[in-house]
Amino acid sequence: MKDSKIRLQKHLSQCGIASRRKAEELIEAGKVKVNGKVATIGDKVDPKRDKVTVRGKNVVAVNEKVYIMLHKPRGFVTTLSDELGRKTVADLVKDVGVKVFPVGRLDRDSEGLLIMTNDGELANILTHPSSHINKTYRVTVKGQVSEEQINELCSGIDIDGRKTLPCDVFVMERKEDRTVLCFIISEGRNRQIRRMCEAVKLEVLRLKRTEIAGVKLGMLPQGSWRNLNERELQRLINISKSKEENI
Repeated sequence: MKDSKIRLQKHLSQCGIASRRKAEELIEAGKVKVNGKVATIGDKVDPKRDKVTVRGKNVVAVNEKVYIMLHKPRGFVTTLSDELGRKTVADLVKDVGVKVFPVGRLDRDSEGLLIMTNDGELANILTHPSSHINKTYRVTVKGQVSEEQINELCSGIDIDGRKTLPCDVFVMERKEDRTVLCFIISEGRNRQIRRMCEAVKLEVLRLKRTEIAGVKLGMLPQGSWRNLNERELQRLINISKSKEENI
């Protein structure tokens, strides 16, 4: 007889609670229960038989999958709730109609394109370290930037004992007191671009993500969101299918 049980974090992502990675964090924090008992990493559930709750609320299957892009302003944290009372991206998407969560993150001081959805499986593939999804950033740094600094950034910077993957960095604009750079990276390590710039003695003044996997922010105003169009969504689905076998 076929085993109908699946990993708990996969079930949570399929129900639109969070990506698999975030679901694991919820489980580790003791916020998930299965049939009244606190769950642990490695637990499996039968979606049709087991009762799963997160923070005391029943987990139910998603009826409609939603995919949006948000132009995140600076000053907002990329989470749905914050214990410190800071502004969150959830405050900006209250009128979407369903609960959506961020695909990846942008730090509080950064701005730009953030994809949000209730499709946990797609989110898991797009954010998995092995997927190497390209992301493009417009980065303004203080002063002038040398070719040597650009070459260092492109070849990889040691962060916490591990070198960043090779990436593309080029000058978009030079002004007397600042330089605008374009970064195209295929990783998503914590505050990666800021830490890369710090390593080559560059001070970041502004950091804005403009593109993820060919989906562009365009002219969407700060703090606003819109649904992904059919072409954009199909692009992400096609990419996720090509990456799925590697996860």
